[in-house]
Amino acid sequence: MPPKRKASNPDRELGTSSKSATKKAKGNNTEESSDTSGNLAPNGQPTNKVLPVHISFPPRAEGALRLATWNICGLSTAQKKGFKYYIEAEDPDILVLTETKVNSDPQDGALNSRFNYRTWAISDKKSYSGTAALSKHKPISVSTDLPGHPDPTLVKGRIVTLEFEGCYVLATYVTNAGQGLKTLSDKNTWNRHFTTYIRALDKKKPVIWMGDLNVAPTAQDLTNPKPNWNKTPGYTKDETEAFKNILDPPEPEETSGKFIDIWRQRHPDDHHYTYFSYRFNCRAKGIGWRLDMFVVSERIAEKVKVCEIRSEIYGASDHVPVIMEIESDVITGMS
Repeated sequence: MPPKRKASNPDRELGTSSKSATKKAKGNNTEESSDTSGNLAPNGQPTNKVLPVHISFPPRAEGALRLATWNICGLSTAQKKGFKYYIEAEDPDILVLTETKVNSDPQDGALNSRFNYRTWAISDKKSYSGTAALSKHKPISVSTDLPGHPDPTLVKGRIVTLEFEGCYVLATYVTNAGQGLKTLSDKNTWNRHFTTYIRALDKKKPVIWMGDLNVAPTAQDLTNPKPNWNKTPGYTKDETEAFKNILDPPEPEETSGKFIDIWRQRHPDDHHYTYFSYRFNCRAKGIGWRLDMFVVSERIAEKVKVCEIRSEIYGASDHVPVIMEIESDVITGMS
């Protein structure tokens, strides 16, 4: 999530069931209906500020597994705002949670009952960052480090790698460039080592990279690109070029495999976002950033069945989830 800071202008705001699952969210942080079609922001996304009472999604594509990523801006806070009702309705096969802010492995019934294999990467800094990778399928191996990075304290809580028979699932809550870009050098260090790492993994098996990537890749991925360019974390030349070079390696590294920002490939013209600040009425105005995403090795992109932003799941966090369905053999290795 972008850093909170004083501002006078919102332009500068960062800003396996075969049946459809339906869950009712109870409490004060819910709305009476998930039908938000009559209340759309200028960019075409709904304007609800709390979770719908009734949450439902289409069934999975046949033969596919569903993956979901969500920056929850603190598990304990999200739990009070309907977190479990989304989890129960979505029921993903692999779930990545970022910015968990947990200090130890939590005992959450909605998660523990669904996912036998749970990894919580926890920061040394209390109630800060945090990345969780939860799976119904047993991984071959799990790691929570970024090889070669000179400062493990800046990595801890930000990355989980799950190795499966068919691929790697790489979950990240990528370092933020900081208020006033004061930690952009740390972000650049992260990007250098992460780029080396993801390319090395891709040479072994295809990669599914998911999470809060803390970058708006292009001007299409935030509402107000001009006033934010090279001034706001997540939308600087250094950050966007680093992301672009992962997708399409520059000439000296052209032997490296390419990657696809799969939601953008499937929605080339949409200006939809995954983060809306609670300030300046950004949700109602459709002022946001697309920071949460799925990036996949080019050679498995055709196996993706669907990738969607769960635009209505807002209010438990200032981010909304993103899901992707992919042919199951990509992960299990079994055709």
